[in-house]
Amino acid sequence: MRFAWIDLREVPRPQLQAVVDAAVHARMAGVVSADAELLGTLPPTVTRVLVAEGTATTVPGRKPGDRSDKGDKVDKESKEAKDGKEPKAPGIDLLLRKFTTQEELDALAADNRPAGPGTPVAGYIGVRDDRTLRLSCSGAMALPYTVIHFADPTKIPLEIVLAAAESAEGKLVTVVDGLEEAAIVFDVLERGSDGILFTPRSADDVFALARLLEATTPQLELSTLTVESIRHVGLGDRVCVDTCSHFEEDEGILVGSYSSGFVLCCSETHPLPYMPTRPFRVNAGALHSYTLGPDNRTNYLSEVGSGSALLAVGADGRTRRVVVGRAKLESRPLLEIRTHAEDGRLVSLTVQDDWHVRVLGPGGKVLNVTELQKGDELLGYLATDKRHVGLPIGEFCKEV
Repeated sequence: MRFAWIDLREVPRPQLQAVVDAAVHARMAGVVSADAELLGTLPPTVTRVLVAEGTATTVPGRKPGDRSDKGDKVDKESKEAKDGKEPKAPGIDLLLRKFTTQEELDALAADNRPAGPGTPVAGYIGVRDDRTLRLSCSGAMALPYTVIHFADPTKIPLEIVLAAAESAEGKLVTVVDGLEEAAIVFDVLERGSDGILFTPRSADDVFALARLLEATTPQLELSTLTVESIRHVGLGDRVCVDTCSHFEEDEGILVGSYSSGFVLCCSETHPLPYMPTRPFRVNAGALHSYTLGPDNRTNYLSEVGSGSALLAVGADGRTRRVVVGRAKLESRPLLEIRTHAEDGRLVSLTVQDDWHVRVLGPGGKVLNVTELQKGDELLGYLATDKRHVGLPIGEFCKEV
């Protein structure tokens, strides 16, 4: 599970208390400071990380004068930490100490052994060349936490560390210089960094980070829909959605004529007789149709385009976020499929009238839309919310 540590050392002093309160309220995983007294005031719901003398994690571009608790201010507890002793100040959960050589790394690893000083020790390293990159890989394998500041903007060094530490029990924490980089770091090699070290400028930054950490996609409870009619409705405009991801064989996107119900439209992952598979594509439906995206928000297919985010949905209800590369709007003969749920609710879908357009049935069964018959069962999703500009709203709304 990904997490974030809030670094207080570069927070402007006027914002410091608000940032501390926000970090506690938003349940950030940890707070990092060189001030043991400050850390001692924090509740045990956060990991209190004391920075030992000489450990600097300042991101390039920050003004040294912005520090809230100066890097050269090291209290007695921090000096004892440097000497490998457990700090006497209460409320310290973890020491963060810099290492630049294998010998220093070995000393940090020794401190975490049962015979060590008692307080767990994390390591910090700046990666700027091949030697420090290899040393960071060793740290990620040996320490409970390894904080890495990558000097270069490329994420290749992070990929190398993630691959090297795949089997490690310790956690990798990457220093980031903003929320945008945090989102990228969490996605590198799909697994991403376990955690990030982030310096907010205000409490608003902390809450924005909390929203980023919570940005997961839900497990959906899919319903069985029974086909009651299929009819040819003539020429219209339909949308093919081409994503930047491969779909699994039992995945697609949810599409429906009404915001109250959707049918699981299959991707072109399965072989076709006259064309190659396109496992990134869903021949989704007519341009008026709703499709379900992240955060329980719908969009018309006519609104979907490059950079849009949708939900890929599996036959078991699992979901994941996918990014749209492009959408293709073309005029084609259309087919209307009307179904009903167990509670009698009408769920309608209008798609291209062609054999290669497919929907999914229970168990991930692939069904060609032109071969559907009354009584066939499809997979769908029933929404309880009405919609206004794609957002759920509690108002009367009837769609026919």
